[in-house]
Amino acid sequence: MKLPAVIAIVVAVAACTPSATQAPVPVRMELPPTLVRANPTEAGMRADLNATLDSIMRVGIAEHAAPGGSLAVGRYGRLAHIKGYGKLDTESTSAAVDENTMYDMASLTKVIATTSASMILEEQGLLDLDRTVASYLPEFNAPDKAGITVRMIVTHRGGLEAFAALYKNFRGRDQYLAQINARPLKSTPGTETVYSDWDMILQQLIIEKITGETLDRYVDEHVFKPLGMTSTMFNPDTSLYSRIAPTEVDTATGGLMRGHIHGSVHDENAHAMGGVSGHAGLFSTARDLSIFAQMLLNGGSYNGVRIVNPETLARWTAPQGRSSSRALGWDTPSKGGSSGNYFSPRSFGHTGFTGTSIWIDPERGLFVILLTNRVDPTRNNNRHAPLRRDVADAAQMSITDAPLINWEKQR
Repeated sequence: MKLPAVIAIVVAVAACTPSATQAPVPVRMELPPTLVRANPTEAGMRADLNATLDSIMRVGIAEHAAPGGSLAVGRYGRLAHIKGYGKLDTESTSAAVDENTMYDMASLTKVIATTSASMILEEQGLLDLDRTVASYLPEFNAPDKAGITVRMIVTHRGGLEAFAALYKNFRGRDQYLAQINARPLKSTPGTETVYSDWDMILQQLIIEKITGETLDRYVDEHVFKPLGMTSTMFNPDTSLYSRIAPTEVDTATGGLMRGHIHGSVHDENAHAMGGVSGHAGLFSTARDLSIFAQMLLNGGSYNGVRIVNPETLARWTAPQGRSSSRALGWDTPSKGGSSGNYFSPRSFGHTGFTGTSIWIDPERGLFVILLTNRVDPTRNNNRHAPLRRDVADAAQMSITDAPLINWEKQR
C-alpha cells in the first residue's frame, strides 16, 4: 500500500538521518489538496496559539527586534496562524505589515531557489553531486580547488572563505567567478564546515550552465509559477515597492552608499551581481512561503503539482555527518539554533541575515515561517534571534496530539 506523502517523507527522512532518537509519531490528519485557513484546534494545536504568538510578536517589536514582521504557522495543510505585525519601516507614517508584505529573503534564497533547482536537476540526471565543480565550470581551474565537488559546496565543506567584500571592486557573474577562483582557500576541501556565500554562488553558476537559463528564470518556471507563488521573485518591479519592507540605511561605511535600501537586495555581493545570486536576492511573502513549506511537508508536491520526489527531498534535508548540522543546501536543528528546543532531529530549515527564517518538522507536520526586516535601519540588532526561538517554541508547545520532547537537551 502506498504511503501518504506526509508519512512517506517521515519514513524516508528517518532512513537518511544518522542515529536520530525516535519519537512517538503523532496522530495523522487527512491532508487537504491546498492550504486551508483553520482554527488551531483543527490542526491539533491549542486554542490560545494565536493569542500567544500575538503576544510574542508584540513584545519583540516593542523591544525593537524589527519595525514589523509577518508570521505563518501551519500543520497538516491547515494554516493555523498567518498575520502581519508592526510596520514596514521605522517611520511613523509607514504602512502596516500583512501576510502579503514582501521581505528580502537574504540567505533563504539558498534553499528556496538554489537548493530547489539543484534537487530538480539531480532528479533529471543533469546534476551529479560527486562531480567536481570544475567539470561544470572550466573557469574554476585553480589547482588548489580541483578536488572541490558539488557535494562539498552544498554542504559548505568546499574549503572556501566565508565572505569577502568583493562588491567594492567587482561586478557580475564572470568577475565573481574569477575572484572566487583566485582567492585562497580557508581549509582543505572536505575537511571543515565553513558557511560560505561563495558555495551557493558557484552552485548558481552550475545551475545556469546546465540549464542555459539564469537562476531567477529557471526557478520561476519550475518552482514558483507551478506552485502559484506569485509574490516570490528576484529584482521586484517598482510597482510592488509599496508592499516591500525596506532594509538597511546604507551609508559610506555600509559599502555602496545606497541610502535606505528598498526593493533592492540588501546583500552587497548579490547587489553587485545584478540582484540575482545563489546566496541572496529573492523576495517573498509569508503567504507564498507557506505554500512552499507545505509542498515540502507533502513530500515535494502541492495541489497536484510535483516539484521533487519524496526520496530526493528526504536525502537533501538529512544531516550529512555527525560533525555538522548541515544537510544538502538546508540546515537542521542544532544546539542554541533558531529552531528552538522542540523541533525534531528530522526537521530542516534555514535563516536569512535580514531577519528571515523557515523551519519545517515533517515528524509533527509543522512549519513555522518568520519574516522580518531586522536590519532596518541598521544591522547592529540581534533581538531577532531570541524572537525566532520564542516563536518556534510556542508553535511546538501548542501541539496537543503528540508528546513534547525537548530535543535541545539531547543535541
